[in-house]
Amino acid sequence: MVYILNEFSLLRKILKGQIAMDFVQLKNQQRILREQSPTNLNLRVHRALSWLQRAEMADDDDGRFIFLWIAFNAAYATEIDERFKLSEQESFKGFLEKLCELDKQKQIDLLVWREFSGSIRILLDTPFVLQSFWDFHSGKITEDKWKERLLQGKKMASHALSSGNTPILLGVIFNRLYTMRNQLIHGGATWNSSVNRKQLKDSASLLSKLVPLIIEIMMTHPETLWGDACYPVV
Repeated sequence: MVYILNEFSLLRKILKGQIAMDFVQLKNQQRILREQSPTNLNLRVHRALSWLQRAEMADDDDGRFIFLWIAFNAAYATEIDERFKLSEQESFKGFLEKLCELDKQKQIDLLVWREFSGSIRILLDTPFVLQSFWDFHSGKITEDKWKERLLQGKKMASHALSSGNTPILLGVIFNRLYTMRNQLIHGGATWNSSVNRKQLKDSASLLSKLVPLIIEIMMTHPETLWGDACYPVV
């Protein structure tokens, strides 16, 4: 019964747009918690918050998405022994699984399943944010192969939806967001282009709610092993 009441309370916050803290609220929370937190975690949170603040200042969707991705990157990226180095996508999938496990109030679940479920379905149906689509146009794979991978992703997401498996669904979503990130960061898109504008806007909106949740969960679990931050202050 307590869980049900908490869920309805969180749902009301979502509907009012209040589930995710903004930069000022998170910064105030960080000032309270940082004395009890490890140095590496404090560095990650400090960097992520700085980029979250910059994202909140952006008046265009392209800039907002890029700054939010940097904030996400600052939160999850770790120094990994080269012998055991994972791909970037494998790394952040593992990070998202850890977050969902720590999220006892199921705030990420509610955000994904309730507020952004429609946007996520559209994103998963869009070939332009699937890397395999571009691999086909570059002559790297066949047309059948990219269509097969699109279908595989949709099936995986559909199974995650039916079973309530948030980490798996987030993994598929971030696979698409990573393609969008590459298009922007590597100059494969025009600033303020009308192409894929809705997908970019929806993706930036999702990250604007998810990144603050990520930072909050990390700050409230200082006992968790988050790993060494990349490029330590020297």
